[in-house]
Amino acid sequence: MNEAFPEGEANAFDQAARRLDQAVVRLEQSIADVRGRLVALDAAEADVRRLASERTRLAAELDRSQSRARRLDDKAAEVSRRLVDAMEGVKTVLSGGGG
Repeated sequence: MNEAFPEGEANAFDQAARRLDQAVVRLEQSIADVRGRLVALDAAEADVRRLASERTRLAAELDRSQSRARRLDDKAAEVSRRLVDAMEGVKTVLSGGGG
């Protein structure tokens, strides 16, 4: 028994000290949880930045591919037109109308 405090007050003090210790433990756990969430949030933000960069790269690549496809389509149409002209010329020569 502590002579500085009567028995009832010492008991109340001990209970208050235990409650304070428990509160500190809970606070430390909460801080650890928040730190864990911050680490996860940082990782998620890094993923978002990486995905945004990847999306930009893929969009540019898609634009280049679409442009190339349009050029190839235009060239294919030109080749097709020239083939038709050549076939008609051959047909005209073979039918005897060329000369």
